[in-house]
Amino acid sequence: MQDSFLRPGLLLLAALGLSQLSRAGADATAITLYSSQQPGAISADFYRPLPGEAVPQASAVPGYALVRQDRDVHLDAGHTTLRYSDVAGLIDPTTVTFTVPSDPQVRVQEQNFQFDLVSNARLLQRYIDRPVTVDVNAGNQRMTLSGTLLSATDGLVLREANGTLHALRDYAAIHFAELPGGLITQPTLVWELESPTAGDKRARVTYQTGGMTWWADYNVIFSDGKTADSGFMDLSAWVSIINQSGAGFTDAKLKLVAGDVHRAPAPAAMRKSNRLEEVAVTAARAGFAEQSFDEFHLYTLGRPATLPNNSTKQLELFDRARQVPARRKLVYNGSDAPIYDQPFTGRDPGTSPNTRVESLLVFRNDAASGLGMPLPAGRVRVSRLDPNDGSLEFVGEDVIGHTPRDETLTLQLGTAFDVVGERKQTDYVLNSREKWLEEQFEIRIRNHKSQAVNVEVREPLYRWSGWKIVDASQKWDKDSARQIHFDVAVPRDGETVLHYRVRYSW
Repeated sequence: MQDSFLRPGLLLLAALGLSQLSRAGADATAITLYSSQQPGAISADFYRPLPGEAVPQASAVPGYALVRQDRDVHLDAGHTTLRYSDVAGLIDPTTVTFTVPSDPQVRVQEQNFQFDLVSNARLLQRYIDRPVTVDVNAGNQRMTLSGTLLSATDGLVLREANGTLHALRDYAAIHFAELPGGLITQPTLVWELESPTAGDKRARVTYQTGGMTWWADYNVIFSDGKTADSGFMDLSAWVSIINQSGAGFTDAKLKLVAGDVHRAPAPAAMRKSNRLEEVAVTAARAGFAEQSFDEFHLYTLGRPATLPNNSTKQLELFDRARQVPARRKLVYNGSDAPIYDQPFTGRDPGTSPNTRVESLLVFRNDAASGLGMPLPAGRVRVSRLDPNDGSLEFVGEDVIGHTPRDETLTLQLGTAFDVVGERKQTDYVLNSREKWLEEQFEIRIRNHKSQAVNVEVREPLYRWSGWKIVDASQKWDKDSARQIHFDVAVPRDGETVLHYRVRYSW
């Protein structure tokens, strides 16, 4: 008996290969994850709950998943009632589809989602006006009362067979004769099916569920180059996945969607298929393979992934990129004046003086730099080595949006400690009759470092769109219709002063 079972199995294994056999014979699950969170905005309460503190509701997890499960089912000729119990508790039942790909003549006549789950409260509600047995604490002893349950609100009200009523608060246990019809232990999908033939068939169930999301985290290690503002960085990327859907998934094919997928305010019913689940992606290794799809990007894991319920999983998004050229950049924005959409002629724009010089890290996401792949939105943490003891120290972090290849990224790391700026208005002339005004500024950059620095000084042309620089102490560049900048070299332990004059006319 045992040999007759093993020999056909070995022949099938040799013909198909182990991976094909497991896909064909066992249940197969594929999950596509979507995230609706802002980069770096996932609350740690979702993935790092502290002892004794409540975990946020799973329905608040900012994302969702498309789940596709293939399994073998037995259908009778004619009518069959099929129950499917191991589904996510946060399933959207309006998105469920049931198909038998090999037999399109199998029709779904009725589809139900049953979620009346067993609990103390539900049992008590179902046993109103029905007999129960209650264990009651009486001092150090326990007594048993049997009768009809009249109420389960604010304690129990029990009527014995002789008519005696008991209002109970301090009770130890309630005994029920049976599980009432309709109560179930797991959320369950139920289909009423019509099949032209009987037999085992491969069915496919697809649905959307809440309680799942993903996001990207990037770690950068920056090292100095030959000049003060140049260097290299190593970039690693990790994906974090939260599953609080109410169901665990074992050995699932995993896909991540990067991009802003619009969803209608009210979920609409799923169509017959979802194209995202039908894209064939072949991973070159066991990690993620990336490809563009529609207006988004898909990242497909090259190996099965197990996502237990109430868990957080981290997976490497791509191999660490090493020695990516990057440069440090100091930027001074001395004015926070708003950009006016009509001529502003007041002497004082009412802004607060700013002395802070921002510290930035700039790099190019292209193949020549050792990157060149779409980067999902996420938080970027930057560290650098302390040359004195070789320890890795955190120096700042920022978030990036979904970034395509061949784009330049700028990370804001913080404020320079030893470089400060000062900006003041030194002249103001208004000619209302001829509709022009001139304004002059003096900007000082002081450097207290032991090496020279370069600072980009950004100046807004905030008063009006008709402007002209009539005098400047050094070369300037136009960034946009309403902003210019100066590249200022500042010696070590020194100061550089620049001034410019602008004329507005309307």
